[in-house]
Amino acid sequence: MKSLNKYILSCFLALAGMICLNSCEKELDKTPESQLSDADFWNNTEDLKMAANYFYSYIPTIQDNINANWSDDGFANAGPNTISDGSRTVPATSLDWSDNYKLIYNCNNLLEKSVRVKGDQKLIDRYKAEASFFRAFAYSNLVKRFGDVPLILRTFDVTDTLNQVHRTARQTVVDAIYTDLDFAVANLPASSALPVAEYGRITSGAALSLKARIALHEGTLKKFHGKGDPAKDLGIAVTAAETVMKSGLYSIFRYTAKPDSSFYYLFQPANEAPVNKEAILVRLYGESLANPIAYHNFPAELGAGSNTTPTKALMDAYLYTDGLPQGKSPLQKTETTTLTQFENRDPRMGMTVFNKTHYYVTSFYLPTLTFAPTGYKVRKYFNTIDFIAKRSFVDNMTIRYAEVLLIYAEAKFELGGSISDDDLNKSINLIRSRAKMPALTNAFVTTNGLDMRNEIRRERRIELAVEGQHRYWDLIRWKTAETELPKLILGARFFANEFEKATPKLDAQGYIIVQEAAKRKFNPERDYLWPLPTRDLGLNLNLTQNPRWQ
Repeated sequence: MKSLNKYILSCFLALAGMICLNSCEKELDKTPESQLSDADFWNNTEDLKMAANYFYSYIPTIQDNINANWSDDGFANAGPNTISDGSRTVPATSLDWSDNYKLIYNCNNLLEKSVRVKGDQKLIDRYKAEASFFRAFAYSNLVKRFGDVPLILRTFDVTDTLNQVHRTARQTVVDAIYTDLDFAVANLPASSALPVAEYGRITSGAALSLKARIALHEGTLKKFHGKGDPAKDLGIAVTAAETVMKSGLYSIFRYTAKPDSSFYYLFQPANEAPVNKEAILVRLYGESLANPIAYHNFPAELGAGSNTTPTKALMDAYLYTDGLPQGKSPLQKTETTTLTQFENRDPRMGMTVFNKTHYYVTSFYLPTLTFAPTGYKVRKYFNTIDFIAKRSFVDNMTIRYAEVLLIYAEAKFELGGSISDDDLNKSINLIRSRAKMPALTNAFVTTNGLDMRNEIRRERRIELAVEGQHRYWDLIRWKTAETELPKLILGARFFANEFEKATPKLDAQGYIIVQEAAKRKFNPERDYLWPLPTRDLGLNLNLTQNPRWQ
């Protein structure tokens, strides 16, 4: 089932010296560190496959979920996050810059060297398509952070004019991303065509889903930042997402043994392939302690709070079981214990965050501030067996089908200013059905004085909570980061009789103050883009820094 992971690992080690880059000399990676055997390598499709395997090391690890701390949804035991609170400075170097260009170089290298390869042209095109997918993936990471970035579509060395390349207009880069993904879609196999041994390789569905994600980001960024016509990108997002939906190859994960807890088991060993048709792009790990090809320690990190702990802002976003939010639902109660806030709430709240009804390691969970600055701990991805073993083999779902449904609903709404009940039923309401939550309809929104855009955004927030960077990039593209990120960070309501002896700083309502608003800031003229690293600016005088980053 996970033999690809073992194959990738062995090939990566074998090829590291041959196709990896020297990232220590210049601002953009240009040449391999070693050309040993390069002239004899690119001969057959197996060589091409081995080279393509290297790309898979760039799929985000499960520890990348720590990036929930970039937003208002998470706060780590280690302390404030400089991106979230606006205190970061211009770095000398940045892996967000150099690693993505390293990946781009390797993709360009495979695409160029593929002309030497003899064999089945369909197979050659498949591995070229994998290279195109990962090049698009790398450029999407770059444009989200830095805006205009150098568009490099071929290899080059230090004597080339590209050594002093200018930044390329964002739209040109995005168009190149779409072109790469179109090639990938046309030449990659569908998930149904993958043998079990190849589970984890990139499919046409993964390429379409990535295209939908990128197009939604670009379209809404244009719409809410006033930087162009969003219609093209939003249309691309709708079409790509709808194509995935109509393929019939993916579905919302249901755990037949405990269907009411399917959302919890989606992030447990029960979700592993081939049973999980929700997983579209995954970072594979090993199989078991008996076959520890690769593993992670995420459950233990969650227990220690070193990764992330949920905030009150996230908890407040969950609806009540009548489908109404705080301030509108008659089911809302005054908190008298730590359990009150979980009563009559969207079941995903209790499947994402621990409370006293959940078993935790050796006993039922007790509210704590130990390794939990907010007074909350993440339950999503946690299980006792892996916590004790300090090893987990649960895959990281980088893209899952629920996100595609959320992309479709949001893009549909933003494109036309409304969304039909039929479109809600084939997208958001499939997700709500798993959670046993009422359907979202236009009549329900109107009758209860809600806002459809806010409810679509809310659904995205709670479904994808603490699964990585989603919330941060949503705030960026919606242009609401300047409103949400400077707010103070609050945790749970403190009940002295439930928490261990502690004296946290509390607000007037008794909620734990995790970080004061005075220590948080967001400069809308600066912080919607990231700073380029100074080392790269110094090596290439044609590069320019983003506004107000000095």
